[in-house]
Parts: sequence; C-alpha cells; structure tokens
Amino acid sequence: MPHEILAGDALDQALATLDGWRVDDGKLFKEFVFADFVAAFGWMSRVALHAEKADHHPEWFNVYRTVRVHLQTHDAGPAITAKDVALARTMDALARG
Repeated sequence: MPHEILAGDALDQALATLDGWRVDDGKLFKEFVFADFVAAFGWMSRVALHAEKADHHPEWFNVYRTVRVHLQTHDAGPAITAKDVALARTMDALARG
C-alpha cells in the first residue's frame, strides 16, 4: 500500500497542525523535555507500544530528561508521510498525559 508523501503546501499544512514540530534534514523533528529521566523513559515506553502497533518506529535519542525525535517513512523514499504526522500527534498526546 503506497504512503501519502507530504511535500510543499501539504507538508506546510500538516506542520501547522502539529505543536513544535519542524523539518530537519528531510525528517519531522521535535525535542521533548520531561521532568526527569523516569518521565522521559516512561513516555518512550508508551510511544513504543503505539509505534509497534502502527509498524512505524521513530528515530530517537534520549539523554536524561530530553528526547529528540526524527520521523520519516523509510519505505516511501524515504520521505515524510501522513504516517509520520499521525505518530507525531500520538507522541504529543502522550506527552500531554
């Protein structure tokens, strides 16, 4: 099943619906900062369950209370797709609690 690749105006419109996400090196990017390491790791664990179910796994890096996330659909080019936007929304929702 082909992925809906987002570029140009479509990507700009998608970014406008996301909180604090931007494009970095051709990938969606956001830095999340939590109260402490346990909160950051707990969030990553919750996201991992959603990512596995969606078969869409983030590229992320964690140091103490900060998690940096890059999202890109590798089997679509690689490119940014609606699948990345959906996972970004899930991440934001889980970060809000």
